[in-house]
Amino acid sequence: MTHHGAGLRRLTGDDALVAALEVDWRTAPVSDADRAMLAYATRLTSEPWSVTAGDVEALRRAGFSDAAILDICQITSYFAFVNRLADGLGVELEPAHREP
Repeated sequence: MTHHGAGLRRLTGDDALVAALEVDWRTAPVSDADRAMLAYATRLTSEPWSVTAGDVEALRRAGFSDAAILDICQITSYFAFVNRLADGLGVELEPAHREP
C-alpha cells in the first residue's frame, strides 16, 4: 500500500482517507459500493478459488454494472499478476514519491 498509496494521495488529495485505507479498508470512510468492491478484490486476491457467482451478484447489488465488474476483476487480477512477477523476480520497487 505504501507504493500505491502515493498515487492514491495524488488522485484524491485526501491524506486521511489514504491513511485509513492503509490501516484497514474495512473501517475506512468509503461508500458501501467501494466497500463491496474492496471485499471482492480482497477475496479475489487472497482466495481466488473461493469467488462465486454470489460475489459477483453482491457487486451488482452494490450498483456496479457488468462492465464495471469486469473492470474490477481485470484490474484486481492485473495487479496480482504484476506483483507476483515482481516478487518472483526479486524486483525492488523504487521509493514512493510523496508530494510536499
